Amino acid sequence: MNADGITTIAGQTLLGALLDLNRQAARQVLVSTGQSPEPGETLEKLVMSVLGCIGSRWDAGELALSQVYMSGRICAELMEELLPPCGAGPGSKPLVAMGTLEDQHVLGKRIVLSALRASGISVRDYGGGLRVEELVERARADGIRILLVSVLMLRSALKIKDLVEALRRAGLPVQVVAGGAPFRFDPRLKDEMGAAIAGDSACDAVTIVRRLLAGNQ
Repeated sequence: MNADGITTIAGQTLLGALLDLNRQAARQVLVSTGQSPEPGETLEKLVMSVLGCIGSRWDAGELALSQVYMSGRICAELMEELLPPCGAGPGSKPLVAMGTLEDQHVLGKRIVLSALRASGISVRDYGGGLRVEELVERARADGIRILLVSVLMLRSALKIKDLVEALRRAGLPVQVVAGGAPFRFDPRLKDEMGAAIAGDSACDAVTIVRRLLAGNQ
């Protein structure tokens, strides 16, 4: 393991390529990784671990915001080539929605949306950079019962507590499912923020949402 906590050669290579803003080198790593027996899960773990590391280094003041932004953008563009399309899920009125809170790092959301829709779960995509008030109003308007919130930065994760409290004040029976690097690094954070549950991966998200939907029927 190196000082960044990245344990694989692919991870170290991808980290270096992203910090150098070398799109071609990053693409080569992802293409090679995507040839594994379980490409979706393998790519998710690789990309999210590296982006989580980059986000942590930015939180620590070691990286420029431009490096964080461009790293996420490069990965998002490359993963578009490797993941199934994110078309609208079946059903006319989903009970599930997903968005990113306060930051624009939408790659994790993109992966989870693909996994949910590939599993036949209808979900609304609320996009990125949303404020607490926006999420509450959209959940109210759409009749959402399960709200998945993806974050990369700790400062965004801490806003989930405000979201949970705002939903409660509004009298909305919405279960908040949190996900992202801060919750993988600190499993206690979910309880501190008041989220119903936290997931570590897209596969976790599918299992969690199915269980919660069963309870809402």
